[in-house]
Amino acid sequence: MRRVEAEHLWPDAVAQALSRFEWAFRQPGRYLTGPGESPGLEIEDGRDDLDVALRHLPEGARADLGRLVERIDVEFERRTLPNPGWVSAWTAGRWWWWRIRER
Repeated sequence: MRRVEAEHLWPDAVAQALSRFEWAFRQPGRYLTGPGESPGLEIEDGRDDLDVALRHLPEGARADLGRLVERIDVEFERRTLPNPGWVSAWTAGRWWWWRIRER
């Protein structure tokens, strides 16, 4: 798991995050590991990147990306289960880290 350093994204970060979800959603059931995931890099990291982008994009682009993220969130929530444990300070406000999925 990684945090986006100081809210900075690299070129193509949004495209990479979207393609990670597109690939993962083609997998069956609750298996949502992204393509060639590196140890310590999870699909949820892509959702973190999208969250950062949404906070920094201009209004029109934010609305467009927001519609895509809403669809991602619905599918991610549908294909994962709530974690019945406690929410940590690190995951507070980032519900996608607090879901159970097959790895």
